[in-house]
Amino acid sequence: MLNIKHTLCGILLVNTFFLTGCNSTQNDIKVNQSLANNAFFEEQKVETLNDVFRLDSKITSKLTSYFNDGPPHLSQAQALMQFLVDNGEASLAYQSNANLTASEAFDNLNANCLSLSILAYSLSEFLGFDAQFQRVHIPEYWDQTQGYSLLTGHVNLVVSETNRSLGAAHVLYSKPKSITIDFDPNSREQKFPVSNISKQRILSMFYSNKGAMALIDKDFNMAYSYFKAAINADPNYSGAWGNLGIVFRVTGFEYQAEQVYQQALALNPENSNVLGNLALLFKLTDRDAAGDQILARLDEKRKNNPYYQIVKGNEAIAANKLSDALAYFRQAKKLDSRLHDSYFGMAKVYFLRGEIELTKLYLSKAYEYSDFAHDRARYQGKLQWLQAVAKN
Repeated sequence: MLNIKHTLCGILLVNTFFLTGCNSTQNDIKVNQSLANNAFFEEQKVETLNDVFRLDSKITSKLTSYFNDGPPHLSQAQALMQFLVDNGEASLAYQSNANLTASEAFDNLNANCLSLSILAYSLSEFLGFDAQFQRVHIPEYWDQTQGYSLLTGHVNLVVSETNRSLGAAHVLYSKPKSITIDFDPNSREQKFPVSNISKQRILSMFYSNKGAMALIDKDFNMAYSYFKAAINADPNYSGAWGNLGIVFRVTGFEYQAEQVYQQALALNPENSNVLGNLALLFKLTDRDAAGDQILARLDEKRKNNPYYQIVKGNEAIAANKLSDALAYFRQAKKLDSRLHDSYFGMAKVYFLRGEIELTKLYLSKAYEYSDFAHDRARYQGKLQWLQAVAKN
């Protein structure tokens, strides 16, 4: 799995990457960055930290004009951030592969939560507020992109007023006022636990997301360049090491892939994404027993996760095991009846079986429970197509 969004654990389809997630690290673990070196790949230029977080002059001029009455207050900043929240959710391109810099995201709010959070951070910094990225500890969640299973993570941002100096006077707060900017409505509603993460970790996540898309496009030089940049940005980020291991494996460097996976696990022994990819590597190199042992442990760990059941259901569809797929999607629904993905999975199974009325029923359910406009539009389009087919 690739380490990319939101939103991505053990290998379930061909590869699994991790998007925008963050794993805990142990600062006393020795990191051997030379493991990332491989002369086979031609390193490509990637965005710098300044490229990712910079606001162009057009944006800063707008901000200066908007806040021309003096230092901005948190309530004003909150209104600006709410505009980003509202427009981000309404976007058809609010998906894991919409990886934009701060300036790009300002011009086109069709971005993922990481890019919108980067934008919010840069806006806050320019306006003179303190900003702190947070990892949101959501359950493992997978997205499907071009045949890949992407394990997504999630981040948000806390924006705080600082102690301000106005001429000779000082405005002091015993406790700085703050707001939390979160571009996922589910995260806002459910109030998952959070932990602080650094700007360098966010940069590493940005590179990881870009590298995952490059790998899906089979641009291995670009994927390698982004994943190596992710490691350079934050050598203690287990997810970046795990993603680099996938590049090595799919290009035939199995021994180096295993070394990189072990480095990732040294940083975070509970990184399910890396464990799953290591299990796949074991099975591909005639160590089936070791691979099966890891997969059995992961399966037990995830059995009560509805998103995992959905991934297993999609896996079963790909293998043309429709009865198994339906059972997985029903189990996901049993675990959480509000997830639109499980209803969509059942609709796919019934469509493949030729049961059109049941397909319509579960597509309607998927539409009913979806949160984002792009999901609703997708389900509405499929329903309209089915209705048109039924009339002919």
